[in-house]
Amino acid sequence: MFRRLRLLLALLAIVLTATPVLAVPAPDFAALVEQLKPAVVNISTAKTIKPRSPVFRGPQQPGGDMFDEFFERFFRDIPQSSRKERSLGTGFIISEDGYILTNDHVVDGADEIKVKLADGRIFPGTVRGLDARLDLALVKIDAGKQLPVARLGDSDKLRIGEWVMAIGNPFGLEQTVTVGIVSAKGRVIGAGPYDDFIQTDASINPGNSGGPLFNMRGEVIGINTAIVPGGQGIGFAIPVNMAKQIVDQLRTDGKVTRGYLGVVVQPLSEELAQSFGLDHPHGALVSEVVKDSPAERAGIKRGDVILRFAGQPIDERNALPQIVASSKVGDTVDVLVFRDGREREFKVQVGKLSEEGGRDAPSGASGSELGLTVAPLTPELARRYDLDPESRGVLVTAIEPGSAATNANLRPGDLVVEVDGREIGTVKAFEAATGRAAKGKVLRLLIQRRDTLFYTTLRVE
Repeated sequence: MFRRLRLLLALLAIVLTATPVLAVPAPDFAALVEQLKPAVVNISTAKTIKPRSPVFRGPQQPGGDMFDEFFERFFRDIPQSSRKERSLGTGFIISEDGYILTNDHVVDGADEIKVKLADGRIFPGTVRGLDARLDLALVKIDAGKQLPVARLGDSDKLRIGEWVMAIGNPFGLEQTVTVGIVSAKGRVIGAGPYDDFIQTDASINPGNSGGPLFNMRGEVIGINTAIVPGGQGIGFAIPVNMAKQIVDQLRTDGKVTRGYLGVVVQPLSEELAQSFGLDHPHGALVSEVVKDSPAERAGIKRGDVILRFAGQPIDERNALPQIVASSKVGDTVDVLVFRDGREREFKVQVGKLSEEGGRDAPSGASGSELGLTVAPLTPELARRYDLDPESRGVLVTAIEPGSAATNANLRPGDLVVEVDGREIGTVKAFEAATGRAAKGKVLRLLIQRRDTLFYTTLRVE
């Protein structure tokens, strides 16, 4: 028996030593750096900050005293001078004639822009276009000859785990190179309605803003934009495909024209989806329709779940703003919604998003057994919670810690407008709508929080 065991171990050792180990060759980072560095630039800006005049209360005003007038006269005679606020960022050249892509927050409001090339030459820069919503800017320099250009790749083909390289000027340390992988895609970090960030662990710090994130083919697949304060190895980049959609508009018009639907949407939880009759959470739940908007004119209503827009599926809430924004103004598109247990299709003429833009609803979570106290909305309470006294609904005045209302993230000052689609005009109506609910039932509430409407769910305990 022992002889057989020794024989088997010997055979296993032979097999293991004979089996080749698969080795994945590391990318040639040094060669890539030599190829890519010339297209990356340092951007330094200066902004004039005007002094703020001191404000004092005279003794004749409420809260004033006899010393206020003395200090006002004393400081009023001291000359106040402006100061220069300087900052650093990164950019990359996208055309041989000197167009550079960077972040909006790097150059917006700057009185002076200087662009330093990798070879040390410095040129004044001019802002040709800004898009605050995507945090992108187009800067132009006149270098007098053909410049090295960074090739733009396809960020849709990027895979999680793929090697990436960032080149930038963190903390003013010019032409710093860091490498890492793609940690995640489609990140929503609260930066705006078009959040769809690439997350990377390639080191990104202040000064990297606006710089390129390269793949191992030497193509720009992202624009480094944000970090998690205090985080280690957590950086975010705008997918380059989003930038490619607007570069031409920035170059020709200096701004971006986007499509407009006129709805406020929120995500669907499992419970919300069930309450609307959906078999699983998907689509964008309409919590508000803007008056006289394309959506209202087409017949879309609050409580509709948008499943498809212009032939493109809406898998979750964040997909809708991007698809609508990229739609051509004036085009008539089909919008598929789920309403009252069945799908319905509407024709919508895409509007133009105003400069101010629209609002986006907060994430829905969801509002006695329920753990909350409600009261009629009086003029005094409306003033306290910054609500229109003519608003319809009952006001949440108190929340019991650890209750269903707490778990639903309801707050004092929220206005309950509907319960399970039933309008709530009085405390009695609220009690009638919730009092009949059996333990464990999930109620769907429409909540107004200041000037925003959103749906949420509340489980009866």
